[in-house]
Amino acid sequence: MEKLLVTLTVNGQNHEIMVEPRKLLSDALREDCRLTGTHVGCEHGVCGACTVLVDGKAVRSCLTFAIQMEGHEIATIESVAKEDELSPLQQAMHEEHGLQCGFCTPGIVMTMEAFLKNNPAPNEEEIREALSGNLCRCTGYHNIVKAVQSAAARIRKDGAHGQS
Repeated sequence: MEKLLVTLTVNGQNHEIMVEPRKLLSDALREDCRLTGTHVGCEHGVCGACTVLVDGKAVRSCLTFAIQMEGHEIATIESVAKEDELSPLQQAMHEEHGLQCGFCTPGIVMTMEAFLKNNPAPNEEEIREALSGNLCRCTGYHNIVKAVQSAAARIRKDGAHGQS
């Protein structure tokens, strides 16, 4: 199959890559851009491990073709920490023990980064609803919810958010 030249804008940097039209964004990020923080789990859009932000919205990169992303801003987990300082959400995930094996964590963090931008004062039910598209096999979600609540409070107090 013929490859096409595509420019992906990922974490503020342009990546010119040659891809087959059927190449998934998740694979392009990992293989061509060498950004391996985006994990691939189910490859059917069910688990949420591959979630990235496209123009600020949470998107399943395993359901998105790389060629569809020309002209869009993509943010991966690698963009969340700034100058080796964890975002409020990442710090809260650490402090509240919101992760175990870590496989699902990048997708959860990206989903919650977008969620907290739109809902800076969520209640537990709203958080659980927003998390419903992210599967974690290690935790019971309780500590993840606590981490999101803690991060939301910190973001409101500090007036800062880890994701630009």
